[in-house]
Amino acid sequence: MPTTAVNTQKREYRGRFAPSPSGPLHFGSLIAAVGSFLDAKANQGKWLVRIEDIDTTRVVNGASDDILHTLEAYGLHWDESVIYQTQRHEQYQAIVDELISQNLVYTCHCTRKEIKAIGGIYQGHCRHKNHSLADSALRLTQQFATSNYDDLIQGEIHVDNQLAQEDYLIKRSDGLFAYQLVVVVDDIAQGISHVVRGADLLEPTARQLSLFKQLNQPAPQYAHLPLAVAKPGFKLSKQNYAPAISKKDPKPALFDALRFLGLQPEASILSLSIEQMLEWAIKTYRMELVPKSLEIQVSEDPNSAFCDFLTITK
Repeated sequence: MPTTAVNTQKREYRGRFAPSPSGPLHFGSLIAAVGSFLDAKANQGKWLVRIEDIDTTRVVNGASDDILHTLEAYGLHWDESVIYQTQRHEQYQAIVDELISQNLVYTCHCTRKEIKAIGGIYQGHCRHKNHSLADSALRLTQQFATSNYDDLIQGEIHVDNQLAQEDYLIKRSDGLFAYQLVVVVDDIAQGISHVVRGADLLEPTARQLSLFKQLNQPAPQYAHLPLAVAKPGFKLSKQNYAPAISKKDPKPALFDALRFLGLQPEASILSLSIEQMLEWAIKTYRMELVPKSLEIQVSEDPNSAFCDFLTITK
């Protein structure tokens, strides 16, 4: 039996891939999809897909369907119905109302620009100003600051204490629910036990752990994969115009994703079907094979097999 992210309390393994529909899947997002899929399947668990479309200002028309079609082309089939955050506003508002009833939420008029000007960390300026709800953001009074946690890949994680203690937004002034709220509410609702995702979310994880404590709910175990970067500190992303992975010829990019995750496939598996490649990967996968690094630099086109992984950045 492979040693992977097995919960010692024998909680049913339920993992998830949660892309935002701001564009097509690229090689970096494929790594997160394949890594989370393999960890779930190697542990005889369920693998769910959630479309994180709560920030409607970033949603690209048709991107949700394109993402799902791409996952299917790569043989990454989900086990339950796809969840869309834009269909869950009532559930998010119910949690906000519950927190308000506990006197843990207050209104805030501070802008990002103002917070950035004082160092980037909110200092509680509006906590006692009792602004009206009109045009106000809502902040949660931090009760369970989390500055340290154990990651299944990256080890012990330390987060700046000031950031950990920050009263963070749970609803924006434009009425949109904040990511930090909805991701936790969704993980609770879907019974997610394990989250395998990119290392760019190491810091937000500490905040999410604090919210699980606030809501008195069990938190998932977290495993953060190395990021695929074009150059150090410059991750492959939709914002950085990373090229979309091919739906017509998925095997080369899948092959390179398996290499990126440390599985060391032989070139001969490219002669297999997508389904057979994934069967081999599930049998071969062990979490300890994944490089314990924050970034891996990628060169050339990941839609062509044998993409070069130039450097590993700790």
